[in-house]
Amino acid sequence: MVSPGILLVDKPAGLTSHDVVARTRRAFGTRKVGHAGTLDPMATGLLVIGIEGATRLLTYIVGADKTYEATIRLGQTTGTDDADGEILTRASADAWTAVTEERIADGIRALTGTISQVPSSVSAIKVDGRRAYDRVRAGEEVVLAARSVTVSRFDVVARREGEGVVDLDVVVDCSSGTYIRSLARDLGEDLGVGGHLTALRRSRVGDFDVADAVSIEDLEGATTLTPAQAAARVLQALDVTAEDARDLRHGKRLSGQATRLDGALAAAIDPDGLLVGVVERRGPDLKSAMNMPEAAR
Repeated sequence: MVSPGILLVDKPAGLTSHDVVARTRRAFGTRKVGHAGTLDPMATGLLVIGIEGATRLLTYIVGADKTYEATIRLGQTTGTDDADGEILTRASADAWTAVTEERIADGIRALTGTISQVPSSVSAIKVDGRRAYDRVRAGEEVVLAARSVTVSRFDVVARREGEGVVDLDVVVDCSSGTYIRSLARDLGEDLGVGGHLTALRRSRVGDFDVADAVSIEDLEGATTLTPAQAAARVLQALDVTAEDARDLRHGKRLSGQATRLDGALAAAIDPDGLLVGVVERRGPDLKSAMNMPEAAR
């Protein structure tokens, strides 16, 4: 029987997130596999994979903040806002005269904090039930609605000049749902020279780090985090007695225990170190928001 768990995978370029899920299914011999947040084929880095009953935890991981390392190329725009698209425009020499270090810094500051961002039209966002990128590939014009996202860090760590372009290596800490391609596009537009993404790597999802991930070649026999270990990384860990664990598993409330929660949710862990599920406040009590399957704890 396949043990439930959370697997950290370092996705290589050229594979889709679905490809990684398919390979994980084969490696672990189970169909019940999912992931917490898509990476584009061009992108590399951390995919958080849920196996068997631990897939229930992905709901609580997908919204975690993230860290990306990226390269923004100023001076060109593409149809996909990244290197996979055809180059549409190239900045003229005159356009570059106003692009100073100070202007670049100002443009980055304008894209830091809580901002309104329009996702790329080739994103995985669904429009009337279909992915935006599928509609674009079918020849439809897609304009997505702006959304509020938070960019808490947007640092330039290196700069390189080429023929008609400037490449900026950046590190971005951001809320879930932030599109780094859109940051590249918007920075280039603000500077008047255009911009797109040429490299993207996700190095962190919440408290999960790519340094702890396995390569795609090492999926066979890879070590996973137990549901309790993984849940304690994204939620407050709440130790419960065997009696409380039994009550939660039977749908009963824990009377008068709501004050034990620091936030809205917590991971209830029984005396054997097994994850009972996720609990939430309900008035003065605690109740289950999600119970783990008996075999998945």
